[in-house]
Amino acid sequence: MKKGSQLTLVSATICALALLASGCGSGSDTKGAQQSSSSQSGNNTVVSVHGCEPAKPLIPSNTVESCGGQVVDAINAKLVRFDDQGKAHNDLASEIKGNDDMTQYKVTLVDGRKFSDGTPITATSFTKAWSWAANVNNGQLGSSFFANIKGYDDLQKQGAPADGQLSGLKVVDDKTFTVDLSSPSSTFPIQVGYTAFAPLPESFYKDTKAFGEKPISSGPYKFESWQHNAMVKLRKNTTYKGDVKVQNGGIDYKVYTDVASAYSDVQAGNLDAIDTIPTSAQKTFMTDNLVQGYNKPGSVLQMFTIPTTMEHFGQDEEGHLRRQAISMALDRKMLIDKVLGGLGVQPTDFTAPTIPGYSKNLKGSDNLKYNAKKAKDAWAKADAISKWPADKSFQMVYNADGGAKDFYDGMANSIKNTLGIKAEATPVPTFSEFRGNVNKRAYKDAAFRSAWSPDYPSPESYLLSNFASSAADGNGSNDGDYKNPEFDDLLKQAAKAKDTSEANKLFQQAEEILLQDMPAVPLYYANNKGASAKNVQGLTLGWNSYPNLAELSKKK
Repeated sequence: MKKGSQLTLVSATICALALLASGCGSGSDTKGAQQSSSSQSGNNTVVSVHGCEPAKPLIPSNTVESCGGQVVDAINAKLVRFDDQGKAHNDLASEIKGNDDMTQYKVTLVDGRKFSDGTPITATSFTKAWSWAANVNNGQLGSSFFANIKGYDDLQKQGAPADGQLSGLKVVDDKTFTVDLSSPSSTFPIQVGYTAFAPLPESFYKDTKAFGEKPISSGPYKFESWQHNAMVKLRKNTTYKGDVKVQNGGIDYKVYTDVASAYSDVQAGNLDAIDTIPTSAQKTFMTDNLVQGYNKPGSVLQMFTIPTTMEHFGQDEEGHLRRQAISMALDRKMLIDKVLGGLGVQPTDFTAPTIPGYSKNLKGSDNLKYNAKKAKDAWAKADAISKWPADKSFQMVYNADGGAKDFYDGMANSIKNTLGIKAEATPVPTFSEFRGNVNKRAYKDAAFRSAWSPDYPSPESYLLSNFASSAADGNGSNDGDYKNPEFDDLLKQAAKAKDTSEANKLFQQAEEILLQDMPAVPLYYANNKGASAKNVQGLTLGWNSYPNLAELSKKK
């Protein structure tokens, strides 16, 4: 969620928790729903958009990064979709109905929806896809999203049958299936809007590798081609029968390794839209008469992760002191103002200001404020436990193609000047290579760039995905392999909560643990910012910071 007021955001969550009753459907009078249900048919002009090389084949349950995520999200419909404000609307589901204690859900599908290959979308399209994603034999990075469905643990055991199915999923008929959960979940009707829960056609299982290179669509766009490291082409899916009305003929994702080059192409009219702004233009893009600038509050949390394997930074007293010291050694305000041109907000927690449950007053939030004295004191206390070698450098690795160089160089200088130790920012050429190294746990003794755009509009998305034990060890996005049973327990309690207020209090308690353990160091909440060429209309960035592709078009 990004744009709505706090009241709007809370209402959106309540709407989803009300199991997507008719009042929350696509007939709603929200701005996002009006746009999606518009009768306009748009035009057939293809729009070019800044992109980056997907790190993985385009399989929904294995795409947990934004480069591939934007593509996979555009070509896949889910049980629910979210409008610009993050409000949930039924899509492939006509109803998601839970029992009294939220441990079982009955899902009923709408009639007549098909994949782009012409085959029908049925209950089995979901149950089989979710089971495949949860099966350890398939090594899916998004497998932990299914961790609360009964049978998940059995499918995660080595030796699980290759065709094993989640025991908690039962097909009633072609349009109906049930989901039995291991523990109550108040957010399940929101979670299923995440891309990992997309259905898959039978053709997927015949050759999953080939499918990842040329996927079948269920969403408003269909896949056309992927020229690696150059372009991904999507085209309007003319067989799509959902509520999203596409205003263009398709999208060409042009792969750039340099954001500044992409912005220059927008200025020159060689690229239609960009969803990020290079450092060099961040102070001028809103007044640049060569482009149409876009700048709104966002929900992306920028961080860097310190892995538990990093020497002197373990999850013990010494490690906690050093993690807190590094965080307090960062002059975030100076970096946000000078490097980002003020296009970010200093963090106070591990979510974002646009998410219900966000707080400025958590115990331990002072660890996210620049304080040279407290940073030095914490570092000295850690040295008293185990001395930091004088010749050792604190290393922070980042991908060079994402425009992060100046910020990471600035952080290295801030750490050097505050703590009097060596610190360096180390670039890796491409996001694809960088994420590949992270997934392989190549950075065992170095911190590395991380960021999070919520998969569904709840604090749970930030906390469960990035820091829960179930998402560690390659089973999700807990890339630092942080584990704390007390933190895990608070997330489980929040999942059982009967209302948003109770859940958010528990999420905040969990965050207070993170503020002490500091498995990752929050840097700033990023604004949604982008630009389009002068002849392009409709550029907006949605609740998850992805461009709203369907609304893009060229002026006639």
